[in-house]
Order: sequence, then C-alpha cells, then structure tokens
Amino acid sequence: MKNVYLASDSKARKKLLDIFGLKFKVLPAKIKEKNKISGISYAQLAKQNALKKAEYVAGKVKSGIIIAADTIVVQGKKIYGKPKNLQDARRMLKKLSSKPQLLYTGVAVIDKDSRKTVVGYEKTKIYMDKLSDKDVSAYFAHTSPLDKAGSFDIQGRGAFFIRRIEGCFYNVVGLPVRKLYQILKQFNIKICLLLVLSFIFGGCTTEYNLATKEEEVYMYSTDKEVQMGKSIAAQVEAEYKPVEDPLMQKRVEDIGKKIAAVCDRKEIDYHFMVLNENEVNAVSLPGGYVYIFKGLVDKVSSDDELAGVIGHEVAHIVARHSIKKLQGALGYSLLRVLIAQASSDARVGNAADLAFTDLMMGYSREDELLADQLGARYEKLAGYDPKGMISFLEKLQAINRKKPQQPYSYFKTHPYGPDRIRVVRQELGGKMNFNEYINIEQKPHE
Repeated sequence: MKNVYLASDSKARKKLLDIFGLKFKVLPAKIKEKNKISGISYAQLAKQNALKKAEYVAGKVKSGIIIAADTIVVQGKKIYGKPKNLQDARRMLKKLSSKPQLLYTGVAVIDKDSRKTVVGYEKTKIYMDKLSDKDVSAYFAHTSPLDKAGSFDIQGRGAFFIRRIEGCFYNVVGLPVRKLYQILKQFNIKICLLLVLSFIFGGCTTEYNLATKEEEVYMYSTDKEVQMGKSIAAQVEAEYKPVEDPLMQKRVEDIGKKIAAVCDRKEIDYHFMVLNENEVNAVSLPGGYVYIFKGLVDKVSSDDELAGVIGHEVAHIVARHSIKKLQGALGYSLLRVLIAQASSDARVGNAADLAFTDLMMGYSREDELLADQLGARYEKLAGYDPKGMISFLEKLQAINRKKPQQPYSYFKTHPYGPDRIRVVRQELGGKMNFNEYINIEQKPHE
C-alpha cells in the first residue's frame, strides 16, 4: 500500500479521512489560498487552490498519494475564505447570515509515482438564521472561527443557526466524502465501502414499515430514535408543564395504553401526558412520546373522541413520521447532539426546542391522512367507537370557521377537515356525502 498524505492540518478533514480506513500522514501545504476570481468560475477557483496544495506536498515527498482540499464560501459575488482575525470573522458571519450562500470545496488527488492527477469539486447551498451581535459572540465564546471558511462550522454549534442545506453535508464540514470516494476509486485504492457508507448514513437501517407496507431506510436505529425522543421530551416537559389533575392524566394514559396495545409497532414503550396549554392540539415525538394539550382534552365530548386523537398521534409514531421529518428538516449534527448528549447539556435544550417546534408545525398532507386512517383503525381495535374521530373533526371544523387560527392550532398543522373526515369514513367503510368532496375551509352559506 502506498503512503497517503493529507495536505491539511484541519481536524475536521483528518476525522473525515479516517473513515476511509487508510493510514495517512498529515503534511500541511504552506501556501496562501487565492480568494479573488479572474476569468474563472468559483468551482475552478476552489479546484485550483486544492491542486496547488496537493502539488506543494507532492514536491516534498518521494512517492505516495496526496489528498488536498480547499473550501470557499460565496455570497453574491463576494468570496469568503478563512477570516484574518476575530473582528473579520464577526463581520463575515453576520454578513453570511443575512441571506443564502454557496460553499465550494475543491478536491485534488495526486499519485506521485504515476503522475496521475484527478481534481473535482462539490457545491452546497446554505441557509442560515439571521444572527445578532449577541448570537455571534455566544458562538465565538465556544467555537474558534479562525480556521473555518466563512467563520462557521456545521458539525458543532454552527448547526444551531444553519436552517437547512441543499447538497452534501460533509462538504460543509470540509471534505465531501462521496466525491473523494469517487476520485480515490480511480487510483485503484482499496477502500472499505461498508465503513464509508456506515459513516455517511450514521448507521442507517432498512426495515419493513408495517404502517406504509414498504421497505424504508432510516438514518437512525430504533434505540437511537428512542434516545432522541427522550432528549426532546425532557426539554418539552421542562418548558410546558404537565397538568396537575391526576384524573385527567390517568384518562389519557389509560386510553393511550389501549391504543398502543393494538398498534403495529410494539417494540417501543409509549408515554402519554397532558400538557397545561389551552391550545387545541397534540403532538408526537420520536420513540413513543405523545403529548395532548389540555385545551384539546377540554373540547372532547367522550373517550371515543379522545381515543381518535391519541390514535392519530400513535399512528405517526408507528409510521415513523416524526423521525423522517426531523431527518429531512434538521442538520445531521443537530440530531447527533440529541442522541449523544446528556439531557442537562445546554446544546440538547437548543436542539430539542428546534426539533419540537418543527414537529409542532405539522407533517406532510400524506402523512397526516395516513395517521387519520391508521388512527381510526387502532381506535376500533382498542374497543372505542371510531366515529368519535369523525365527530371530533366536525367539531374542530365548526370551531375553526368561527375563530382565527392560533400559532399552533390543530387545523393549521393538519389537512383541511373535509379531507380528513373523508379518509376516516373510507377506512370505516362508510359512504361520503357531497360536502366531503370539497377540500377547502370556508364559512357555511347563511
């Protein structure tokens, strides 16, 4: 096996290169990266910088494989590299947080013996929350920005203000793993593909989902999902106090246990709690946590109606809608914080807040309608009258027509009432009337 050299002293790049199972030496390239463009594209600039680093190191060794990378951040027509000092980093990060930016990483690999050279690049679009001076100071108090292009990271506390990305996550970390893997294959370097894939996907598992009746890939195992849910639940219960009425809590718990006993996912423990909030809403978390707001419990007329709501939330957990939603909406490193850190860690509190807020804003229309369908099925199997779900939906529909929507209203985060009622009737084998074909919310005719 040839010697492999990494032309960078970046801790993030060293950690990412480890996943290829290669023994390598760190030999930093002592050159100054160009941050000005003249007649070339941003991608070409990143590739040129990476190639110069690789060539520098190639000139220092007799033989072997040299791997180099260079990252630039572009916003508008301005290029951002590593900041000169903290003052420059502060200006840079505030500017970048004002609107989306593009991050380019050039990758260059040279085989000194065969003189073969391959150069490539990866591009990722980044959306940030707008940061105040206080936000930036709090970030810099824990993270040094001087060794980071654009003054931020995504694998650390930077994940708290990176709203979303379009493209390769590891490109933002500093080394696009997939692109490097494709390049190294051209050099006939033996790489443990299983190791690379397990790192990229964080231990993905393929399982048959009893709710969707399909084989699905999950970024996290059931155990990690439960751990994630536990972290979010701890933060939720600290911020939203449980109802002190033991009879109300027991009512919800008893119904919940009956629903859980007949659902399609029994390898996890389910937890049910009423939160002391007047909103007419409910939410489910990864790993089996269901929260019903007191305002919703006060609106139901019977256990059958309440069972319909609880069945709906349990169905979300069965179909793993929450974990799939968080995988798509939140940063990979943010979810790792929820899984790996103790619940007393402040980072978990911030991450849990973001996760809970995202779940409160609702699922896709398809996910919600599937939860209605399964919820009615579980309600019936548990011994409740599933028509209670229909009567409660009709009640909420009438309330919704008379009142403006609240920040987290049950109808704001769910499909329109007639559509939901129609799906439940279909599950129960009932007939639909004309009004249930109208998938809009409007005031009834006088």
